[in-house]
Formats: sequence, structure tokens, C-alpha cells
Amino acid sequence: MPTVTYIQPDGTAHRVDVPVGVSLMKAAVSNDVAGIVGECGGSAVCATCHVYVENTTSPLGEPSGDEDEMLDWTATPRQTNSRLSCQVVPLVADCELTVRVPEAQV
Repeated sequence: MPTVTYIQPDGTAHRVDVPVGVSLMKAAVSNDVAGIVGECGGSAVCATCHVYVENTTSPLGEPSGDEDEMLDWTATPRQTNSRLSCQVVPLVADCELTVRVPEAQV
């Protein structure tokens, strides 16, 4: 099962096992990870699940056009490793990801 470590702005970490095919946003919300809002439920239209991908053992692919556009509207500055966690879906069972949660989402 993929493992995701969510790093909070204060440096605390929340490690979550994520079933293959489940988005990082859904896993975060289901496991009470602070700072991941996901107001739109995963439709990539609100940017309230913004994360910075720090490390991954599996390729994630490039953001879609819709995700790329929404990343311009995040509450914290967009960086080269910015992603919407609703659009990041681990597809490999032994994948490990580390993402940093920004200080604000809305």
C-alpha cells in the first residue's frame, strides 16, 4: 500500500497508508490531516488541497491543464513542486510520497 507523509507548516508529520487509486486529498481528509480542505471534493476547481511534493518513489506525471490553471489560484505561492492533492493518485503499491502542506489554503 502506498505511504504518504504529510508535513505540516510547523514540521510535524502525519504518515498515512493510502490505498492504490485513492487521491492524496481523499486520504488526507479521511485521516484528519490538518490543512487539506478539499472543498470541491476532488474536482480540481477550488485549489484548497494544494501541497508541495517533496519526494516520491514513483513518477506522478504532469498536472493536467485544469490542475495547472488552478495552481495559479492557490492561497500560498505556487512553486515548481506544487500540486493539487486531489489530482495526485498513487498507482504503485510500494510507492512512498512526502508532501508539505502550505500554511493556508483559503
